[in-house]
Amino acid sequence: MPLDHLWPLNPTGYNQLAPLGCMVGIFFLALAVILITAGIGWFQCRLWGRRLAVVIISTQVLGDVVSCFRADWLRGGSGVIIAGARLLSLWQRRIGAAFA
Repeated sequence: MPLDHLWPLNPTGYNQLAPLGCMVGIFFLALAVILITAGIGWFQCRLWGRRLAVVIISTQVLGDVVSCFRADWLRGGSGVIIAGARLLSLWQRRIGAAFA
């Protein structure tokens, strides 16, 4: 595959994804479709776009919390802070007004 030479940058990710084989591609394709859909809804200021963004970022925060519980403090903690701040910003009144 053309991008296989990049795996040495993330050997842990490779070791976790390699057993899934080609099926992992389907999951990443679905993720891409969901993120593109959220982006379209967001830039068109649709309420469903904002809600989908909240769900996506909430999922990210939850994953980061799980990382903290698995003793990956640096990655999980920084993720909670960054994604949590973004999630809080989505709930600001002026942001909500743009989607009403």
